[in-house]
Parts: sequence; structure tokens; C-alpha cells
Amino acid sequence: MRVERANNAFQHAEVLKRNRTRRQQSREIFLEGVQPIESALKHGWRLTSLYYAPDVGLSDWAKNIIRGSEARFHYELSVPLMQALSGKTDTSELIALVAMPDDELARLPIRESALVVAFDRPSSPGNLGTLIRSCDALGVDGLNVMGHSVDLFDPLTISASRGSIFALPTVRIGGLKDLTSWIEGVKARFPDLQIVGTDESGGPTPWSVDYRPPTVLLIGNEKWGLSAGLRDVAAIMVRIPIDGFASSLNVACAASIVLYEVQRQRTPSGEQVDDRVDLLSGVHRGTEVRDVAE
Repeated sequence: MRVERANNAFQHAEVLKRNRTRRQQSREIFLEGVQPIESALKHGWRLTSLYYAPDVGLSDWAKNIIRGSEARFHYELSVPLMQALSGKTDTSELIALVAMPDDELARLPIRESALVVAFDRPSSPGNLGTLIRSCDALGVDGLNVMGHSVDLFDPLTISASRGSIFALPTVRIGGLKDLTSWIEGVKARFPDLQIVGTDESGGPTPWSVDYRPPTVLLIGNEKWGLSAGLRDVAAIMVRIPIDGFASSLNVACAASIVLYEVQRQRTPSGEQVDDRVDLLSGVHRGTEVRDVAE
């Protein structure tokens, strides 16, 4: 369909770009950029509409996406309309609307060595997107976004995730009650599930904990940290020691440090950590430091 003016089809996409409520009502996500679109297609997300300006001369990549698209609607925009719709300095070749999945905890894959992160009330789309990217890169099975938070599908969140939002199962949940109910269900299957919280004020270092059992890692709000209820849920709170003038680390950076340690311990060629804390017994395990590759 050729679009020469800001008609309903144009306005629908434009409002999805900037309005969280409308995204939730229509169950659609505004998406632009090569990496996010490629990731959405690769991981089986359903495109509902495509917008592009054929008059500028599209790349082979864009032409192939359009040719193979199963989106119900294809809109050929004039160049000024495409420029107005795109949120980038260099106008995107393609803009897609993508169907939003339901927030069902069943989407989180649970296995014997599961690693799930719960982010408590994130307030920055950049931090949330960056954490999603780190979770995807560092072996996390799924992410719970808890409570009143920034929109998971804000274009800034999607951009910061660099496409990882479509690779990592991520679910929005109401709060503590939903999380504890889900934890109880997982523990029924895997009794050794452990809950590790993060805190800047005290506790052992992240590398003193054994992360080989199934683990849920709790990450706090950027300003307030973990809620009191989540602190009570955690079996242990870990702290990253820092030096210098900085009083704390960026939340996504801190979470990435802990997740890297989890991955290091779980990698067969990695070095085991001595004096780790057994979260079930509350005592140190005193394992010998050795390279298992030897």
C-alpha cells in the first residue's frame, strides 16, 4: 500500500514508537534497525507490518526482508514520511511492527542448571537493555522484570539490548508474590535452587559463592536497590568490592560482573573457586583451587 500522507497506518506506527500504553493495548512493538530486525526474525517473532520508502533505493538486505516477509501489511512510504517515522539520524531502511508475546512465566526455560535473573523495578531503558544484552551473552536462561518499571519494549530498551531482547526469554511480572510463587514451583522440581541477591553495602564477594546449582540472581532498582521483601527471599546477599571515588557501580555493569563469575564457574575449562559458600547449609565448602582442564 502506497502512503503519501500521515494516514491511520502511519499514525499507528508513530504512536507505538512513543506511547507505552498504546503498545500494550495493540500488543505490538515498534522496531527499526538491521540488528534488531534480524534478531526478531531469527528467533521467530512475528512481524505484523513493514514500512519502507522504495524511492530511496533499498539495499539487498531490505529487499530480501520485504520479499520474504509474512507480515500482513506492507506500507510504501514517501521519503519525508519515512524520515519522520524513523527515530535515527540516518533514516532506517525498514521499520517493522512486531507482535508482543504474552507475559507468561512458562516462557522461561527451566533446567537442572538453570540461571534466571530478576530485575526489581528497573527505571532506565538503557540499563534494562544493557542487562538483557549481558544476560544473553553470559548464559542466562531467562529474565523476570518486576514491578512498576520502565517499559520492556521501549525503543530505547530494544536499542540498548542490540537485538538480544528477542533472543532472551523475558517476562514482566507484578512483584514479589508472583516471583515467590514461581520460585516455589521451580523448587518443587529442583530442590537445590538457590536465590542470590546483590547489595552494595555488605556481604561476601560474588566469587565466594558456588553458582553451579540452579540459581536465581536478584538485581535491585538503580536508586533503591532490592526491596525488603526480595532481601528476605535471598539466601545470601553478595557485594562487589570497589575502590576509587565511585561509591557504586552501574546496575547493569554490576550484574554483568556477577554473571561473568557464574559463567566462569560453570565453564568446564574454568578454574574452580575455593572457599565457596554452600547456600543450602550456610557453611563454607573449602574446595581446592584447581584447573579442571589439567
